[in-house]
Amino acid sequence: MFGGAPVIGAFIAWWGFWALLVVGWMAGELDARRTALFIGLWVAGRVVSGYVQYELFAPYLAVLDIALVFLIFKGDVRLR
Repeated sequence: MFGGAPVIGAFIAWWGFWALLVVGWMAGELDARRTALFIGLWVAGRVVSGYVQYELFAPYLAVLDIALVFLIFKGDVRLR
């Protein structure tokens, strides 16, 4: 049965990716070329995950999220 923490983590990574693209675009940190690059990487990972285990897409997407955070916020996000 599918559920629990892995599904919630995948959901957060999926929404986080699209939210970070919007934030990066609105903040002026992502131009059309970089946005297209990240969307292309997302599509490539989604296609490849159909041939490999689908469970590997969420960690791959989390790595893209981390790259977007570093690119948009010029480093890690401070929580305090």
